[in-house]
Amino acid sequence: MKASSEDQDLVVLVHCGGEKAARGQHEIDTQRALAAQLAALLDAPFCGEFDAARGHTHRYLVPDDTLSHDDATRMGIAHEHDFFGGVVPYPFVATKVIAHGLPPGARAKPPGWSDQLASRTSDLVLPGFSVFSRDDAHAAATLLWKNGAVRLKRPSGIGGSGQAVIADKNELDAQLDDVGDETLAAEGIVLERDLEDVATFSVGHVRVRAHEASYFGVQHLTRNNHGHNVYGGSDLVVVRGGFDALEGIDMPDDARIAIRRARAFDAAVHDAFPDFFASRRNYDVACGTDDEGRHLCGVLEQSWRIGGASGAEIAALRAFANDPALRVVRASTVEAYGAAVGVPANACIDYRGVDPRTGPITKFHTVDTTVKGASE
Repeated sequence: MKASSEDQDLVVLVHCGGEKAARGQHEIDTQRALAAQLAALLDAPFCGEFDAARGHTHRYLVPDDTLSHDDATRMGIAHEHDFFGGVVPYPFVATKVIAHGLPPGARAKPPGWSDQLASRTSDLVLPGFSVFSRDDAHAAATLLWKNGAVRLKRPSGIGGSGQAVIADKNELDAQLDDVGDETLAAEGIVLERDLEDVATFSVGHVRVRAHEASYFGVQHLTRNNHGHNVYGGSDLVVVRGGFDALEGIDMPDDARIAIRRARAFDAAVHDAFPDFFASRRNYDVACGTDDEGRHLCGVLEQSWRIGGASGAEIAALRAFANDPALRVVRASTVEAYGAAVGVPANACIDYRGVDPRTGPITKFHTVDTTVKGASE
């Protein structure tokens, strides 16, 4: 098929300006490495940083964060085919707070808040509340403490950062003091049932123009250079096509539950915020046991931006593009800390270096096309 003039003129660009840009040079360098891989998938040149004055008429953008409608309009993004990420009508929609409703009698909520979404997702998430004031935080925590431990989560933390298990009012007040009343009112926090023996599934869908894949998998934790448990990578089973194709393969029961809850959550967001659109969708779904011994499974959060699993996502798309008969692959990402990190011979390194804040870190991904039943 002959390429259109638009495809022939297409360039791939990155845009740094979201909250992730302030978190470390390794994030920025990884973003550029993945953008270059997307450029290879699209058979287009990677031309660095987006600049409206440069006059690229046909461009595919890779932002570092979820975009607002205003930012998307400024960058010429009108459709999911224009970029790798998501566009939301209000800032809070891109954060963890949309996973929960407000506590009964809540006094504070941000402009654009959707009570409809909370009513649709209450059975899809863990017990919990989102709050935007101290009084609402105390009311929510008091309700949740009746049935066990409570986890406080800041709305934009990634890789497990910005979280704490709180046991009483004093610990809650200390966390709220650290957040600050102004930030609490603007961004909110999540108070949620804490689980033991947790397995966190990743469920996702990516579409890069004509290339489409869906997946489920599990996340791993690792120790960073400061001794903290952080995101260490994902192991994914990736299927060519959409969620229907994904549900057509064999998988563990908990994985199937996770996929169905993620799909229902995704549909609820679309209904509550019709102006939302995304080409990259990733949902974290946790299954574990609460203090009363109940097995719970619920959506924790969404990610509509380039993320920790994106190296595996892009590798799978490239494998499918290279072999039209290929139907299923296994793809993994690894984030390892320290100076002596072994990298498999078949891995693609997305970042290796010493970040000024994080210290030595290596990121790579692999893809396995020899899965049983992989080809049609």
